[in-house]
Amino acid sequence: MKEKNKDLIIAGNWKMNKTPKEAEKLINKLKTKNKNSACKIVLCVPFIDIPLATDLTQNTLISIGAQNCYFKKNGAYTGEISAEMLKEIGVEYVIIGHSERRIYFNETDEQINKKINSALNSGLKVIFCIGENLQERENNITEEKLIIQIKNALHKVDKSQIENIIIAYEPVWAIGSGKTPNKDELDHICQIIRNTVFNMGKILPEKISVLYGGSINSKNAKEILTLPNVDGGLIGGASLDIEEFLKIINCTAK
Repeated sequence: MKEKNKDLIIAGNWKMNKTPKEAEKLINKLKTKNKNSACKIVLCVPFIDIPLATDLTQNTLISIGAQNCYFKKNGAYTGEISAEMLKEIGVEYVIIGHSERRIYFNETDEQINKKINSALNSGLKVIFCIGENLQERENNITEEKLIIQIKNALHKVDKSQIENIIIAYEPVWAIGSGKTPNKDELDHICQIIRNTVFNMGKILPEKISVLYGGSINSKNAKEILTLPNVDGGLIGGASLDIEEFLKIINCTAK
């Protein structure tokens, strides 16, 4: 369950959206209109937007994240960006293991594990995504799928670094579908996630931050974000609409 006084995390995943000019407009509106200091706000933006975004959010409560990184520090890897490069330009968080990376770019659990270790060793905080697809859900193997993803991803991750990992549960069948698990099911799954990490001998369950992602909007955010085992949200499409994103942020007000 949530630690007492633990701030919720609202992370926006812009995916492949927003040119630098569009990013500047959204971030400036967010800085002006957001009056809620009860949650941590993270904007995970395209690589091209990062320098501008880090400049615009200096001395604010907004942190900047990337959406991916490679596991090598440098070398002949055309088109890739290392965790060290991200750290040097002011990035604090990085999304690793998103289902779109797994599906469209064939990322494996082994690659995801290497990326997580590289990011942590470079001083980044990781938003690690897990989730089952529709067939796995219908076959009642959601728990097995999530446990395997967690164990593979946290292989060789030192216990001292686990607090720098935020686990985002994003059922693949829910992303962009308008559908979400019912609240009892969702809370139970997030408890399983905590227990899995604890049973690996890594960290106490209450020290683990677990986000939910998958069709969160201003209408369902309050119900989801007040669940005992949910520590915030990874917001996709709704993070691109400043008014909708602000409504979700305001659902965390204490």
